[in-house]
Amino acid sequence: MSDPTNYNTPAPPNYTEQQQQQQHYQPPQFTQNVEYTGEPDKHYYNDDKPAVSNPNGETFNDAFKVEKPRWNDWPFTIFFLLVVGGFIAVAAITLRAYADTYSNQGSGIYNSTETLTLNTNTVILFVFGIVVSLVIAIATLFLARIHPRGFIKISIFVNVILGIGTAIAYFVMHYYSAAVVFLVLTLISAWCYWSMRSRIPFSAEVLVTVIEVEKKYSSTLFTSLIGSLISGAFSFLFTTVIVSTYIKYDPDGDGCNVSGGSCSSAKLIGLLVFVFFAGYYITEVIRNVIHVTISGVYGTWYYLSKSDQGEPRFPATGAFKRAMTYSFGSICFGSLIVTFVDLLKQGLNILRQNVSQAGDFCASFGFLILDILFGIIEWLARFFNQYSYSYISLYGDAYIPAAKATWHLLRQKGMDALVNECLIGTALGFYALFNAYITALFAFLYVRLTAPAYNSSGTFYAPIVAFSFVIALQISNIITQPLKSGTSTFFIALARDPEVYQQSYPDRFNTIAATYPNVFDKLRTR
Repeated sequence: MSDPTNYNTPAPPNYTEQQQQQQHYQPPQFTQNVEYTGEPDKHYYNDDKPAVSNPNGETFNDAFKVEKPRWNDWPFTIFFLLVVGGFIAVAAITLRAYADTYSNQGSGIYNSTETLTLNTNTVILFVFGIVVSLVIAIATLFLARIHPRGFIKISIFVNVILGIGTAIAYFVMHYYSAAVVFLVLTLISAWCYWSMRSRIPFSAEVLVTVIEVEKKYSSTLFTSLIGSLISGAFSFLFTTVIVSTYIKYDPDGDGCNVSGGSCSSAKLIGLLVFVFFAGYYITEVIRNVIHVTISGVYGTWYYLSKSDQGEPRFPATGAFKRAMTYSFGSICFGSLIVTFVDLLKQGLNILRQNVSQAGDFCASFGFLILDILFGIIEWLARFFNQYSYSYISLYGDAYIPAAKATWHLLRQKGMDALVNECLIGTALGFYALFNAYITALFAFLYVRLTAPAYNSSGTFYAPIVAFSFVIALQISNIITQPLKSGTSTFFIALARDPEVYQQSYPDRFNTIAATYPNVFDKLRTR
């Protein structure tokens, strides 16, 4: 299959004729002869020269040029803006109903007179849940910075222990559906570790490199911090709108007397589906804007940190501008795909928990199988998005060409790409699951101990635990996004241009080559 993209990686001006005629790539540190069939080298580096800023004031767009800058996938930008507008309209109506019935909802955990639907008690629960998930996610990021080599092993060990402990706790509390899900996820995690443990050294070296670059470029942490604040604020708004939607449109709630439309179960379900869809979608877009921005920083480091032309000024700002302009439609396109998968997965999860509480074991088991299958589909969608957005950041592609380039990468570097994702990406996923486990368990215990009147029959356990789980997962994914972005961008650049890394950082390249001999198998562009 031909490569659908036409890449324009930056090239210093002293690109020699001898380099242009080069046909074989043979690393001087190794005795073996390795042949590659890719493009000739486009860079010349001085190993002893430190990284420098561009003396000519070159910008990110100058360094990573797009031949015909255009607004890629712009219809999806319009669709996203319509979704945001719809979410704002629903929020305005439902929050007004919450404000007008505030005297009944109460101002604390126990003083609500609303006994039939969600109230202030639930809002406080979600606020606590957001704080808990933010603290755990930030601690995850700092653990990776302090001890990157042990980060992967620690993630696996902690999640196996915690997953088993959580499953046992749910079994003891007779919440069997949640117990089975956590037990299955734990067994899958343990199997992933056992089957891929021999690949950990390479992934550890990649993670060490990513962490070192992150420490060098403070803009990556600044971008992550801003994204974390935005995501935390939006998560609070999102959860409050969920509660407010129950208050306004639940036929048994006090909000039916407030202007903004009549109440019915059908309208409540329809609006909740839209609110969840909009919330997931907006969160995904925020996360992927962060990803594209940080990928631009890592691309700048890989190709230009030791080049004669130097690094462009403010690479994060330049990458962010591209993400919010020419590439924003592509970001909205890919985010929409993952959002649909997430929404279906969570809907199935809620249905599974409801039938489990009803005592239908066969139906519960069937939903569990569907939940696992959708989990695999979700992982594949996120895998393609992760690498596709790195292509989009550096090469300005539309989403479909970037996805095709990712497929080309997977075809040639199949197991390497999957293992790279399965160990570093899955390690980060384990920490995100750890965060979600804790937050979901906190939500369950909170509802159980505070015993709000609206949950007297236990019908609200499933949605509240599911909401808390998803919110914690999204927050954790956003805060650890710099590590994911750095990993995927570095792997793509290493697959396309290994000679750049060898000439720029020979010692680090030798370490990578010792744990990953296939580094010499350069990604073919055709």
